[in-house]
Amino acid sequence: MNVTMKHLLYILAFFLVTPLLAQDNDPDAAGGQDAQTKALDATATQWSFQFAYQSMPDYYDDIVNGQTRRPGLDNYLQLRVVAPVPMKSLTILPRLTIRHYEDINAGKSGLGNTELFALIIPKALDWGTGRAGIGPLVTFPGNKDVAKDEWGVGFSAAIVNTSGQLFYGLLFTQSWRAVDPSALQPDAASNTNPLGIAPFLAYRFGKSGFYLQTADLVALYDWNTKGFYLPIGARFGKVWVLEKGSINLYGEYSTSAIYKSWQGPAVKNAFRINLTYTMPVGGGK
Repeated sequence: MNVTMKHLLYILAFFLVTPLLAQDNDPDAAGGQDAQTKALDATATQWSFQFAYQSMPDYYDDIVNGQTRRPGLDNYLQLRVVAPVPMKSLTILPRLTIRHYEDINAGKSGLGNTELFALIIPKALDWGTGRAGIGPLVTFPGNKDVAKDEWGVGFSAAIVNTSGQLFYGLLFTQSWRAVDPSALQPDAASNTNPLGIAPFLAYRFGKSGFYLQTADLVALYDWNTKGFYLPIGARFGKVWVLEKGSINLYGEYSTSAIYKSWQGPAVKNAFRINLTYTMPVGGGK
């Protein structure tokens, strides 16, 4: 068993043991967000198990620096687990993201750079209808056929808020090494990953559980080339509130809106299907 697999097993064990240690002090329990909005909120103090599949069947093939733009990977399967650790003065939200990528044309596949992010939310920055936090980000080596075979470090931050039927926020991330294959090719020679900026807006249709939201729109700025990439798209989904949790199912479409100065792949059409199960820390509704 290699070092990377051992680390992944340790992390998964942590995510399984945490609920036994974190049954009290749920800062969201006092209210501010209803169950439907919390199902959309990745910063809420609740367990989250996300399963997603994304297909990127075609990319733009325009000319960049005198050559045809390189295509990206074809698809990926994603598992994301959030394991809240509520404390008296703050909440820590460790989030583990594992992706399996495929490059069909090259006949290659494998795990990408597994990501572990711990959002730290001080109690003073949790105002009930929303919250803000920042925390460290670590990426583990991936399969060299589809990712960087090295470690990465960085940080991420988030701020979200609920206002009536609207839920909105801003996420951003910055890391060094372990290049994300959706941003640059695995062989790109750069120590600094692009800055990721992800604004989002969701509108809920009354109490039906249906909602319309911007897609996973991560704008990227490359510090080395000064290139800028902006995707655009939308998702439509429904939340089912259960007795001891909720289910969120959505479909999503996205494409590239701004990419001319960007030297990495620019997706032409991308489709995602997602199923997420969330569960409050105390196990109640």
